[in-house]
Amino acid sequence: MGSIPTISTGNFRFPILDFRFKSEICNLKSEIYMTEEELKQRTKNFALRIIKLVNNLPNTIAGKNIGNQLFRSGTSVAANYRAVCRSRSTAEFLAKLNTVIEEADESMFWIEIIIESKIIEKNLLLPLLKEADEIVAIMVASRKSAQKNNK
Repeated sequence: MGSIPTISTGNFRFPILDFRFKSEICNLKSEIYMTEEELKQRTKNFALRIIKLVNNLPNTIAGKNIGNQLFRSGTSVAANYRAVCRSRSTAEFLAKLNTVIEEADESMFWIEIIIESKIIEKNLLLPLLKEADEIVAIMVASRKSAQKNNK
């Protein structure tokens, strides 16, 4: 498969790919590799989808409060991933990556709350929930890879 691209920052090199994750396309399982730029775009697209969802929540106390929480966590995924790409050390890389994981997981929580409270139909939110889950999986795999390569 060729070499895995890395981010170079100062004296450190980080794998930006072991962003391996399983994808089921037409019932075939395959490993998909994403570059840093592709993952930046993917997380940005996730943030844009979150914004659209928040803008479509009802103008109720619950809608506003859930929307505020989801807006903050969902848009910070992309912003914090960009910060990961600018890390200056392994410790900083892992800390920022952990933030991305936490924010993506929190976004999943708020989407689940919207579904379970029946604010918006479940079938409309399942693709976004799946995307949040995949982003978490990608980032967790990257963290494991970085920790392994740092030993």
